[in-house]
Amino acid sequence: MSDPAPKKAPVRRHRSLFLSDLHLGAIGARADLVLRFLDQNRADTYILVGDILDAGVPFSLGRAAACDAVIDHLRRRHAEGAELIYLIGNHDPAPALTPDHRRLPVDPIEEMVHVAADGRRYLVVHGDCQDRAFIRSHLLTRIGTYLESLARLLCAAVMPSEGRGAPRFGGRVDRAFAAVNAALHLGRGHERRLVELARQRGVDGVICGHYHMAGLHDRHGLLYANCGDWVTSITCLSEDYNGRLHLVDGQALSVFGSGLRTEAQVVHA
Repeated sequence: MSDPAPKKAPVRRHRSLFLSDLHLGAIGARADLVLRFLDQNRADTYILVGDILDAGVPFSLGRAAACDAVIDHLRRRHAEGAELIYLIGNHDPAPALTPDHRRLPVDPIEEMVHVAADGRRYLVVHGDCQDRAFIRSHLLTRIGTYLESLARLLCAAVMPSEGRGAPRFGGRVDRAFAAVNAALHLGRGHERRLVELARQRGVDGVICGHYHMAGLHDRHGLLYANCGDWVTSITCLSEDYNGRLHLVDGQALSVFGSGLRTEAQVVHA
């Protein structure tokens, strides 16, 4: 008698999913985890908070299929009636330069105000608008992309065990880049600047990506929510049908059925 087929995890429903920094096409991207998560989590509204594609590196044959599958999934959900909103990030290619088969069926925007189910209003931006001038440099963005790609290629060649299959962090390269990123944003002044931007807009908080540092708190007087990324942290934000925001561990929630941290658990943390 053959073994019974493994049970398929139930599909979880969300009012909104906020995903940022997928960097599809980049060597460090985890399109496989993104697609698995999307297959097991459905939303009425998908808000893509920038850096969905990565213009800094060409798609290789080895990455193209998985990355295109993510785009195809989002297109299919849009065709099925889900709302799809796309905020452009500093790594996203200009729409005119995006190949047709990788172009999402909505026009990208710079920012929006999201109204949650409980009536609270959140400014949604990628986040690079509040970077210091030298960090916002287009040239610096591209140099960083190429250096990271080179480091990952060298690491894979020299230390195969540090490969891309490791959970959460891929190894020394991920930890090194996380440390550099933390140093660039020491003190997390960007959080205060983004909260102040939300305050100026007269809303209840801000939702962003860009910094590859997931967060959900109100330490600066308004709610600050950062989606994290799908290169190292593998996190996103969800809104339930009561309007509560949750910080989601994308690997744990898609694989083990846990990993959901509610707003109440992380506010003031």
